[in-house]
Parts: sequence; C-alpha cells; structure tokens
Amino acid sequence: MEKYAVIVAGGSGQRMGNATPKQFLMLNNKPILYYSIIAFLQAYPDIQIVLVLPENYMAEGKSIISAHQLPEKNFTIVAGGSTRFHSVQNGLKQVKSNAVVFVHDAVRCMLTVDLIKRCYEQTLQLGSAIPAITATDSIRIEKENYPEIVDRNLVKIVQTPQTFLSSILLPAFQQEYQESFTDEATVVESFRTKIFLIEGEKNNIKVTTPIDLIIAENLLQQA
Repeated sequence: MEKYAVIVAGGSGQRMGNATPKQFLMLNNKPILYYSIIAFLQAYPDIQIVLVLPENYMAEGKSIISAHQLPEKNFTIVAGGSTRFHSVQNGLKQVKSNAVVFVHDAVRCMLTVDLIKRCYEQTLQLGSAIPAITATDSIRIEKENYPEIVDRNLVKIVQTPQTFLSSILLPAFQQEYQESFTDEATVVESFRTKIFLIEGEKNNIKVTTPIDLIIAENLLQQA
C-alpha cells in the first residue's frame, strides 16, 4: 500500500521566542524539520512526504531537501492554513490514492523508525494508530472551582504521527472546521469513526519552548 507522511510545520513558533519558526531552528547543526523527514525516509524509502510550511518559508523547505541531498521525487511542499486543521487539509489534497497516511508534527524531532513502523502495521489492521503515553505526573482538573484529582493511569498524552487509512482520514477532513479539532483523531472521531491508540515513546517530545530544544539536543547526543 502507498504511504504518505504529511509533516505539519505551518506554525510561527511564537512560544519559542524566536523570529525564525521553530521547525527551522538548528539542532546539532541540522534544522529541526530535517529529523522528522529523515525518520520517515529511513522507515520507508518509497514514502511520499508532504511538507506543510508557512507560505513565506516554502523556499527554506526546498533548501533543506537540496542541502541534505534528499530525494526530490519523494517531496511535495504546500502552504499551511490558518489553523492546524486547515494546514493538514491542505496537505491531504496531495494524497491521490488508497494509502496509509501519517500526520506528524515537524517539531517532534525525536521520532523513531520503530514508532513509524508500528503505527503503519496497526493501521493496516485497525484503520488507525494514535501514539500516546500514560501520564506520570499527578493530574488535577478544575471542576466547579475546585481542583479534583484524576487517576493518572487513565490519562493518555497524545503524540504524533497520527496514522490512518486514507479512506478514513480524507472524508473526515471534508467536514467544516470546529474549534474542538485539536488533532487528527478529534476530526476523525467527530466523523463518528472510532480511533485506536498505540504505545508512544517518552522521547517523542514536541519542541515548543527553549527548554525543549535543550532536551532534544541532549537526547540526540545520547542516541
């Protein structure tokens, strides 16, 4: 079955406090975006990668492909939208056939080949694979002005790549945008389709703030 990775890097990265969007910041002398790209290519050399980038940074995406001698035939670059939903929607327009589709946050740069392959195999069997890890911190939820304790073993922290059969994902993204759409799983569920979790990885962090960049750099050096 054909494979597509829609790598979403359409944000401005304001929480990083840097003029350059975080997906283009350097990490061990390579752009953060590079690490997500190379993981998918190592997992499946035949995969089609759709980079969803800020409209003003599409040239930078082409430069990364060229500078690191990545196979141009594997890539399509499209502009992001006003929300994550619309950015993913733009990327999914490039999915032309029956396929397994990964949707991944570009700044989850510690993505592993093993996680990609596990998501692929489960998706073939169940239709979807949403990486998630169990919370380890104590969790409380504000309820009627009082912070109630929640069993942390029941709390799942969702990651990417969120992976689906295209026959499930593409129709779901034809519906109208809702503010409750925080990720692809919520879009699919709102289309009355059940999703299936898969064990994620603790190192699969999302680089959002400067401290995350330091953590990711240390993890890369230990790898």
